[in-house]
Amino acid sequence: MTATERDILQAIRQDANRGFGLLLNTYQEQIYWHIRRITVSHDDAQDALQETFVRVYAAIDRVDLEQSLTAWIYRIASNEALRQRQRNSRATISLDDIPGEAQAAVDQYIDYSDLEAIKLQRAILALPYKQQLTFNLRYYDELDYDTIARITESTPSAAKANYHQAKEKIINYMNSTL
Repeated sequence: MTATERDILQAIRQDANRGFGLLLNTYQEQIYWHIRRITVSHDDAQDALQETFVRVYAAIDRVDLEQSLTAWIYRIASNEALRQRQRNSRATISLDDIPGEAQAAVDQYIDYSDLEAIKLQRAILALPYKQQLTFNLRYYDELDYDTIARITESTPSAAKANYHQAKEKIINYMNSTL
């Protein structure tokens, strides 16, 4: 556990409101973007983010001081994002089904003019969930394989293998749709 993580937990134990505010200031943005890459939709990401921090707040006193606070929060966020995505899977419309001029109205936070970014997002979303999660954690969040293993409840070597498999699939997808 890093000094910052210990500082946050100590602050929470001394003054729950101040400490949790520190936790939110430290993690809220990065966790939002982690969830957003899984759910895609801003509204779904906001819902999952809120539920993540409700769960974190409810269980913060049970955090093991020997474990990574970051990994614990990411694991909760990943589970919430997956739950949100599963809840909406029946009601989700594919980006392919939306006419170009209507896409901007779907989500103001996505730049639909960046075709490479759209193609990359589609490649990532086509991956099996564990590869998708591992890829996002390593590529976007720049987490090490030990932390990714704690988040995905696997081993560092499995996390490394999932990342490399995901990377190869993404490269193949990007090259095949040129």
